[in-house]
Amino acid sequence: MLVYTAAVGSSVELFFTALVDLYAVVYAELPYREGPEQVAGFRESLPGEAGRPGFGMITAEDDGLLVGATYGWTMSAGTWWSRSDQEPPSEIREVDKFAVLEWMVHPRWRGVGIGAELLRRLLSHRPERYATLAANPASKARRIYRRTGWRQVATSTLPWGPPMDLLVTPMSATGEP
Repeated sequence: MLVYTAAVGSSVELFFTALVDLYAVVYAELPYREGPEQVAGFRESLPGEAGRPGFGMITAEDDGLLVGATYGWTMSAGTWWSRSDQEPPSEIREVDKFAVLEWMVHPRWRGVGIGAELLRRLLSHRPERYATLAANPASKARRIYRRTGWRQVATSTLPWGPPMDLLVTPMSATGEP
């Protein structure tokens, strides 16, 4: 049976090991091809990410096995993604935004709506007016973003990976895109 859970505060730590395992499976795929070094970096960054202002996480478990997760935090007004090639419109930059940092579904559980439900639950009732994320333009998820109304406003190139599309979507009064 599929169970969705909102993890907050110290309860987030209960998911760290399973999140790292899920990350390793999802990001071993094309176009990512991440290996042990990137997985170790993800593991090391989790405690800091979970402690950021406005952090929220939703998990999906099937009979106790983590099959999907999404999380992010508040990107405060006046800030934007590092190494962006351009600024977003001022109505986006000058307000708090919810930055979706990870949105992962195990390959065996894709195509049944888990990813959409994870994101819907994560963004519902958020106070921010916009949600934003960075997406690999070669990923299959990029098509999902376009279909569900996310629009590209910039690109960011980090030294350790491919250029990423910086996407944004407005949220309604309930926080849903």
